[in-house]
Amino acid sequence: QVTLVESGGGSVQAGGSLRLSCAASGYSVTGYCLGWFRQAPGKEREGIAYIRGGGTTTYADSMKARFTISKDNAKNTLYLQMDSLKPDDTAMYYCAVNLPGLGGNWNRPYFSPRCPGGYNYWGQGTQVTVSS
Repeated sequence: QVTLVESGGGSVQAGGSLRLSCAASGYSVTGYCLGWFRQAPGKEREGIAYIRGGGTTTYADSMKARFTISKDNAKNTLYLQMDSLKPDDTAMYYCAVNLPGLGGNWNRPYFSPRCPGGYNYWGQGTQVTVSS
């Protein structure tokens, strides 16, 4: 069974930093494309970044100067380092994975950037709240 569990969210003041983690189980993150996206109340989902199996990364233009996506294959974990946080970054943050041939649900609303082909599994999310 494929599961993704996010952690590391919380409340922080503007200008602060957080590192989100996404622990994967049921498959190996090695060789697959994974990403992060977020959704604020009343707003559409917004892609943040993704990392391909080979390690190539792609970011949303508005976040690439402050956010860094990475993964640790040995720990089977995806990360998102967030620096210089702003109140507008307040949202639920989700990790997701593209696992061809392993079931899941591909019928998700579109957002960008995301792994080519989209995602078929994602986690329950972790809340990030940034106060001014």
